[in-house]
Amino acid sequence: MGYPRKIILMGMEIVRIPRMAKGEYDQLISEGFICRIAFMGEKYPYVAPFLYVFDGSFMYFLSTKYGKKIGYFRRNPYISVEVEKYTHDLSTYTFVTIQGRLEEVRDAIEKKKIRQKFVQMIKDHHLSQNILAALGHSPTDQVEVIGAEERSCIWKLVGVEDIVALKNL
Repeated sequence: MGYPRKIILMGMEIVRIPRMAKGEYDQLISEGFICRIAFMGEKYPYVAPFLYVFDGSFMYFLSTKYGKKIGYFRRNPYISVEVEKYTHDLSTYTFVTIQGRLEEVRDAIEKKKIRQKFVQMIKDHHLSQNILAALGHSPTDQVEVIGAEERSCIWKLVGVEDIVALKNL
């Protein structure tokens, strides 16, 4: 992609952040496991962090069955998802924002497969047992409880309408 494109705005030279190619943002999404989702709120957007897994085609999210996000999702499933990766000094950064629609996964077989992907992701990333509390479970439970019990909803990102994926030089 080379150097970023420069534009002149009101006599000032502005450097545009380069866009990522599909393979680059798919890799960013694949390597990550936490994102932010912006829901349509009452007056303001409502932003919440979520764990996710990506199967190469779809992003899936676990949600507790309570909280503001449930009401916002039921009223309007159109959302924006943001995934980012950066170094502590911001010398390197990438981010992708995806606009689409959440759909609740209802098929029992698909739900079981996705729950197992979450169990494996938590193990692979050596996440703290404390993350279980954010998913409706006790931190003293074993992570496998996510696959065995349905204390959380599974949402799937569908109907993607826009993707903005940018990176530094």
